[in-house]
Amino acid sequence: MKTQTFFLEEWLRSNSGTNNITTKPSPSSSARAIIQAWAELRDSLQNQSFQSHHLQSLQTLLNSQTSLHVADPQAKLLLSILSSPNFTTPTQSHHLFLKLLYIWLKKSSKPFVSLVESAVSVVSSLLSIQFDAENGHLVVSHGVLLLGAISSIPNLSESSKRVCLELLCRLMEGQKQLIRASEELVPEVLAGIGYALSSSGVVYFHRILSSLFEIWSKESGLCGRLAHGLMILHLFEWVFSGFVGSRSVEKIECVCQEILGIYRLNNVPFAVVMAAAGALRALNKMGFNSSRVGINAQLKSSLEECIESVARDFISTTRNFGDISENREDRVVLQCISMGATRSGLASYRGPLLLCLACALLVEVFPLRSFYRRIAEYPHGNFASLGIDEVKEHTDSILFKEAGAITRMLCNQYISADGENKMVVENLIWGYCQDLYSGHQQVAMVLQGGRKVLLDELEKIAEACFLMIVIFASVVTKHRLNSEISSENKLEISVKILISFSCIEYFRRVRLPEYTDTIRGVVVSVQENESSCIAFIKSLPLYSDLTKNPELLSYGKAEYIWSKNDVQTARVLFYLRVIPTCIERIPSPIYSELVAPTMFLYVGHPNGKVARASHSVFMAFVASGKDPSTDDRVLLKEQLVFYYMQRSLEGYPGTTPFEGMASGVVSLVRHLPAGSPAIYYGISSLVEHTSSLCSKAAVRDADMWKSWQGDSEPCKKLVELLLRLLSLVDIQVLPHLMKLLAQFIVHLPKDGQNMVLGEIHSLVAESDDVTRKPALVSWLQSLSFLCSKTPNSNLAKVGKKNGDDASAESTSNLTLNNINARL
Repeated sequence: MKTQTFFLEEWLRSNSGTNNITTKPSPSSSARAIIQAWAELRDSLQNQSFQSHHLQSLQTLLNSQTSLHVADPQAKLLLSILSSPNFTTPTQSHHLFLKLLYIWLKKSSKPFVSLVESAVSVVSSLLSIQFDAENGHLVVSHGVLLLGAISSIPNLSESSKRVCLELLCRLMEGQKQLIRASEELVPEVLAGIGYALSSSGVVYFHRILSSLFEIWSKESGLCGRLAHGLMILHLFEWVFSGFVGSRSVEKIECVCQEILGIYRLNNVPFAVVMAAAGALRALNKMGFNSSRVGINAQLKSSLEECIESVARDFISTTRNFGDISENREDRVVLQCISMGATRSGLASYRGPLLLCLACALLVEVFPLRSFYRRIAEYPHGNFASLGIDEVKEHTDSILFKEAGAITRMLCNQYISADGENKMVVENLIWGYCQDLYSGHQQVAMVLQGGRKVLLDELEKIAEACFLMIVIFASVVTKHRLNSEISSENKLEISVKILISFSCIEYFRRVRLPEYTDTIRGVVVSVQENESSCIAFIKSLPLYSDLTKNPELLSYGKAEYIWSKNDVQTARVLFYLRVIPTCIERIPSPIYSELVAPTMFLYVGHPNGKVARASHSVFMAFVASGKDPSTDDRVLLKEQLVFYYMQRSLEGYPGTTPFEGMASGVVSLVRHLPAGSPAIYYGISSLVEHTSSLCSKAAVRDADMWKSWQGDSEPCKKLVELLLRLLSLVDIQVLPHLMKLLAQFIVHLPKDGQNMVLGEIHSLVAESDDVTRKPALVSWLQSLSFLCSKTPNSNLAKVGKKNGDDASAESTSNLTLNNINARL
């Protein structure tokens, strides 16, 4: 930090977290221009005249501040010009002289003390005159900076130091309006105060600190901002680091008392909390060394209590955060509480601070609710209330970049909190998840067109918010669910975490161990409790809400397409993945009423991943409830099969993924009661769809049976599934399946018959099922004989046009009768 604070005001600027208050850099001057400027200033003194080009010479020198070196002779030249009795320098040049003298002091390793002493006299005279309205703020700000720098010169006489400090205090006290007039010069004023505090005795502390906080006083003071707060924090960090290094315990205690005393006067809470945070940051950096210096541990505690007091008063004045959305002052206080606590290294638990950290994250760090609301105010595409620049400005802000640190502080505070405050914070965050889901799915649908850039920026914030929520939920799972709270409360928290994760699933862009570990941790408890499973299922969006969204239609959307609502789809997919883990505890009426409609809807979703998850939910339900006494559950399974086969087959090939449908078919033939009518229906539907699909494929490709590629791939998969069922269906249903397969096979052309019969032969040969193998062998022999004796010209009815349907049906019936006789 030593090298960075060559110019304290620049170091404060760099730590303010924003470039908005930084003056625009002027183009650097060349070495020749700098030499020429000094020459012109010497001519000014020799000619006893100061003209406009001399003013430009001063500006030329300042343009090269970073590389400019002002030696003692140059400083003497500047002082001589200012003190010349024969001509008067214009007021617009005074702040330039003051800044050059400041550069001289900061870049000179050992300036002549006599020259510094004479500078005190010249500067005092310059700053004792009446300031004009146009340049007064520049002169006063740079005057405070220079006076503070002079007072910090080590060998300066006590009398000169007192002159500087007295004049600095008078400027701060008497020229408040001029100091407040230029926000861009706040770092200069604070740096001057920092230099003065580092070198003065405690007798001046009260006046200096009172003047500092009055810059933002409620009576016509400067409007506070987070950038100001960060500069205050690092100013006090710098000052206290110097006190600790010089073992100035008395000064440390005195400044701490002043900070606490000023807050008791109800003066600018954002500035007070940052001053306390800066002092605490410096002391915490010392670690155990602070006790060696003689710093009492109670001093740190008092600074933490100051931050806590600001937080407590904030909660009470905003009525539990109910009135902060539009109040700029309250928002700045909340921002400073969160940043101050984070940067100070505050370790002990403070209840009000915990609540403020949670609110700061949800309102200031991730202000999505405010953004969504402003977009909603313009339903017809006029988003003038929220521009892309404003959102980008937030994502570039120091507050957003510190989201991880603030989240870490929140979690550390949460771990030590009492049960009541833990519950309050949990409910705040779980409620935010609901708002995030409902708000983002609307703006996502509205902004998908021409405002995609704005949507992308909003999602950057939401993705970072996702990380915060997951980290917090992980901490809740580890420290809350493993604590000694009632099992009822544990289950309630577990369900809320699952519901919250469903709301933010859309923003999951990266793999997080905390995410999967948390889900596993809460699902283990939820899946063993029926009431918790029901509570989770009841939070699933209703079918009517999934398919119709009147709020989105009000935004001028001509039609709402449920499958294009990606935010909603992500949430439903989360449910579809979790439901199978707790399927045994979901009562049949709840499944029928809430799960089945959504499952059947998303079976037809164009995204294969979502559709497969829907098939998995059906498969899990059919396989659940193995207790034969659950007649209502068996009845529901059988009822669902009829619609499941319709929904699956009408989308195949296309939206229905084969793997999902195959798993569902296999599950129903395995787990439904033997001889169930639903199994007969499922097999019949499958054979019928296979036959239809093969017919259509044969029209497009007459040689499809010679190679299972291209358009014939879906046909091949269905045929393989039917053959696989020969070894899976129960003995009661097996004859029905063999009959339908025989009917299908005899209508195939010779190439198709040979291919399918070859597959069946391999399957029967490898089978070790002594119960069904004899029937399959006999059936295969009969089917092979029938296919060999039937003329091929009568077998290729598949793929004929509608005019041949009657003859095909007649042949089908005759063949079927022959097959039945042989079976």
